Amino acid sequence: MLKNYFKIAIAVLRRRKFFTFISLFGISFTLAILIVLTAFYDHLVSPAYPDHQRSRSLYLNSIELNHRKKQSHNQGPPSLYFMNKFVATLKTPEKVAISSIFGPTNTYVNNRKLVINVKYTNTAYWEVQEYDFLEGKPYSMQDLDAGSRVAVISRETKENYFGDAPTVVGRYINTNNEQFRVIGVVDNVPKTMLYSYADMYLPYTLSKTEMANKSYNSNFTAILLARSEKDLPAIQSEFAAMIQKVPLDSAQYDEIKGSVDSYVASFTRIFNGGGSSAAAVRRLIVYVSIFVFLFMLLPTINLVNINTSRIMERSSEIGVRKAFGASSGTLAIQFIVENLILTFLGGIIGVLLSWAVLSIVNGSRLIPNAHLGINFTVLGASVLACIVFGLLSGVFPAWRMSRMQVVTALKAN
Repeated sequence: MLKNYFKIAIAVLRRRKFFTFISLFGISFTLAILIVLTAFYDHLVSPAYPDHQRSRSLYLNSIELNHRKKQSHNQGPPSLYFMNKFVATLKTPEKVAISSIFGPTNTYVNNRKLVINVKYTNTAYWEVQEYDFLEGKPYSMQDLDAGSRVAVISRETKENYFGDAPTVVGRYINTNNEQFRVIGVVDNVPKTMLYSYADMYLPYTLSKTEMANKSYNSNFTAILLARSEKDLPAIQSEFAAMIQKVPLDSAQYDEIKGSVDSYVASFTRIFNGGGSSAAAVRRLIVYVSIFVFLFMLLPTINLVNINTSRIMERSSEIGVRKAFGASSGTLAIQFIVENLILTFLGGIIGVLLSWAVLSIVNGSRLIPNAHLGINFTVLGASVLACIVFGLLSGVFPAWRMSRMQVVTALKAN
């Protein structure tokens, strides 16, 4: 029966070429945009190089300081002092990676300005983040303690600064009028990965301003790696107990809030403050769902109108088939299946169109070092969108047709 439905659908589509073009254009254009947005969302939230261990990692990028009587409020990334004194001393995590948010520095190569984004880290950072070392190795604890002027640079920085030199380990690089000896080269990281991206990585002891900073707020983040996923709740409990005991200068603040969360929740917490991270993630999912629904609503309404017109033009066929005993349910299912076939044809075009758009985005370096692609997650979301899109736009016309009386259908021709 499905084979017959498919043949009828193809025949109808070929007979009404204008309606077919309008329908396919609307479906494919809408799905292409959804696929591109899904690919970008997947790029933002899915584990990727070098942050492969997200399933057993917790993240800290913000704490909140309040003075409830003065109604003063300060929220932002913790300082290196806070990280070393309170976070790195937790007992449950296997390792605690500490790093600063990348910051720009300027250098000049052959009269050309080159902006190098620098990140300061501890040594555990290289054990938690799994970088691909193209040359050399990371700095050691001895380098960190001694404040050695050593650097790990990205492949892009190597190419921009040293040109086509085959190896650069042992050579020197200058930025902001400071010189560092290159001891390692790692593969590039997309700029969208806050915890991982930089052009140059330095021991945090080289940050003079941060080493002298004894406040709790600055620009550092932490990744707490658990021995297994089962340890994650214990780490969160230990952190919650620790932060309650953090001493405060009562003249400035009388309350401190913070939590270690999953990767996505660590960003939603910035907008959720001290509330539940699970609630913030659910709220994000609801907002995204509402956006997708509204985005699909307008083309769906247009497609409903087109489908209704297309079906009503076949009123004589409907009347004849009903006169020979075809039930309303059978006809309704046929038109829904026809619409799903049309939607999947549009979906295939949409996938090809989105592949072309993603290729252009990747080639344009709109997001440096990022590669947006159509993986199984993105493709699964696209298939689901096709089904929802086809059902939403096909059910109402099919229902309306099923209620049509035989005499009315024959007269309408």
